[in-house]
Amino acid sequence: MRAYLTGGSGFVGYWLLRHLSDAGDTAAAPGPEVDVTDPALITADLAAVVPDVVFHLAALTHVGQSWHEPAETFRVNAMGTLNLLEAAAACEVPPVVVLVSSAEVYGPAPGAAVLDEHAELRPVTPYAVSKVAAEFLGLQAFLGRGLRVIRARPFNHVGPGQTDDFVVSALARRMVEAELNKGGTVQVGNLAASRDFTDVRDVVRAYRLLATNGAAGEAYNVCSGRAISIAALADQMAGLLSYEVRLVQDPDLFRPVEVPVLAGDASKLAAATGWHPTIALATTLSDALDYWRERLA
Repeated sequence: MRAYLTGGSGFVGYWLLRHLSDAGDTAAAPGPEVDVTDPALITADLAAVVPDVVFHLAALTHVGQSWHEPAETFRVNAMGTLNLLEAAAACEVPPVVVLVSSAEVYGPAPGAAVLDEHAELRPVTPYAVSKVAAEFLGLQAFLGRGLRVIRARPFNHVGPGQTDDFVVSALARRMVEAELNKGGTVQVGNLAASRDFTDVRDVVRAYRLLATNGAAGEAYNVCSGRAISIAALADQMAGLLSYEVRLVQDPDLFRPVEVPVLAGDASKLAAATGWHPTIALATTLSDALDYWRERLA
């Protein structure tokens, strides 16, 4: 399989490229001068590669930052997706497009402990709105043009190499900094929120399986099916340290709007592809801590 990745230089792109290579696929990513917000460049680049499948990962992904830059978030995430879809449709043989969305599109779902793909979309952040728009552009490309678009809705995915803009990696970095100081305090945000965490190495397996076995026009949750509170997660990580730390809540780390619980049902993905997560959360957290130990040592 010949693959083309937008956002290939990012956290998920790194692990997806490794997985594709291990599977015997060839993969290409846009050059540094090619941006999905430039329709002419992305169209020319995609036509030159002639891929069988496009994994569309490129996006502004920081939910908190989207409150400060809503227009730019929408421009990159929605308009960038439109440019990518138009470029794919212009190919002599249009590729399959795995459009990576986000579980943030669900927002706070009243009365729903575990969300499946039929749940109402209730975006509450500028980032979530941009991903809803991107998804519906993909759906329109399928319904109106016959482009084989498959929408992936990953819940929180974590692992070594993630930037500290995200909760697990941010906690891991602060905890390792405290560990290097032989203990101390660790600043944390909202400990009451609960999230569904999956290792990025399992997530990228799901993306490739969707490219080969997913149904065009459909959306698929990518998740573990279990939610864990940030408090329990932080306690578990603290137990992996060499020195004791104390968690201190910092109001500056709270988001303007927080979805209390977000957990998903991946049975549709499992039925279509046979996928299920294989890496235990304890392993993921240990690997995330080791990543920051190497970076900060």
